[in-house]
Amino acid sequence: MNVLRILRVSLRALSRNKMRTFLTCLGIIIGVAAVIAMVSIGAGARAAVASQFESMGTNLIFVGGNYRSMSGVRTQTGQYNRLTVDDAKAIAKLPSVEAISPSVSSRAQLVYGDKNWNTQVQGTGEDYPLVRKWDIESGSYFDESMVRGATKVCVIGADIKTNLFDEGEDPVGKTIRIARVPFLVLGVLKAKGQSGGFGSRDDMVCVPYTTAIKRLARVDNIQSIDVSAASQAQTTDAQNEITDLLRIRHRIPEGGTDDFMVRNMAEIAEGAAQATGILTILLGSIASISLLVGGIGIMNIMLVSVTERIREIGIRMSIGARQRDILLQFLAEAIVLSLLGGILGIILGVGVSKVLKYIPVFSSITTVVSWTSVFLAFVFSGSVGVFFGFYPARKASRLDPIEALRYE
Repeated sequence: MNVLRILRVSLRALSRNKMRTFLTCLGIIIGVAAVIAMVSIGAGARAAVASQFESMGTNLIFVGGNYRSMSGVRTQTGQYNRLTVDDAKAIAKLPSVEAISPSVSSRAQLVYGDKNWNTQVQGTGEDYPLVRKWDIESGSYFDESMVRGATKVCVIGADIKTNLFDEGEDPVGKTIRIARVPFLVLGVLKAKGQSGGFGSRDDMVCVPYTTAIKRLARVDNIQSIDVSAASQAQTTDAQNEITDLLRIRHRIPEGGTDDFMVRNMAEIAEGAAQATGILTILLGSIASISLLVGGIGIMNIMLVSVTERIREIGIRMSIGARQRDILLQFLAEAIVLSLLGGILGIILGVGVSKVLKYIPVFSSITTVVSWTSVFLAFVFSGSVGVFFGFYPARKASRLDPIEALRYE
């Protein structure tokens, strides 16, 4: 029996009960669609995070607080902080450092006219746009003299402009209140959009860090320092120089635990990539379970089909069909079921991935359809047909022709 004839006989057998065939395929359809949709969500999250890190530059270094051990109990990393403004100024003089921006962060209520908005207030230095690779859309950023004088000026993010000001209104030159303190708006930062589903990067307002320390956060130390290395190749050198400098300034003995933490963008990006990679694998693995359930459904239906067609099998064997012919016929039916479900599942999965961002609840989710995952899902669906269809096909091929003809 040639391949085309086997395929024709298989399609004829499956078409006898269209509803049962469709319901059997449904498990594979849902499984393949779920795998493609879940993997596309994971890949989208990974691409969004990578894009965010790239937009901040590859030569960015973060200096922050570290943990502290008290009576054998360690505090949370970042809670123990001894960074000072003088530390930031000393780091700025290092040969491998291009620019720095001290950072003091808090949240506050913003008020303009009859509108108000709660957002993150970021105290920064005058070089913050340079360090973070963030352009100004309109107006200007505050300068060194404003930072030195703790001037009450600010630069707002795109979301603040949308939520506090009327459409078409220019915020530059207007006065807003931050925690009841009046601030003059100098400029608006260029929109950077969502942070991979983890909130908007534009929902913030920048003020001089000196102003944040004295009037808003009311703290003695700065919380962190953003550092831009002179080049990507010098990032490691800058990181080592910062570590050596701060150990000397903070009088940390040889072998002692640093009271600060220095991390470069490459390390953070690598950690984020690993986390999103694990998320993608987890989502794909969970979705793959539905493919196995669909395969079990195929095995169940094929066993039922063998039982219903025992006399047909007996007749085929009596007129010359060999065990191999019967095996191939039923195996072909199982493969056709799984491949048909795989094709429909691919169409459904790609469609869901494409339209997901247009649903309001999922609008912040980024999806990237990986054609590798589409190919693997299709191959896996075919493998499911072979694996779960082999036992029923083997059972059918081993029937005794005489007993099959006697079967009622």
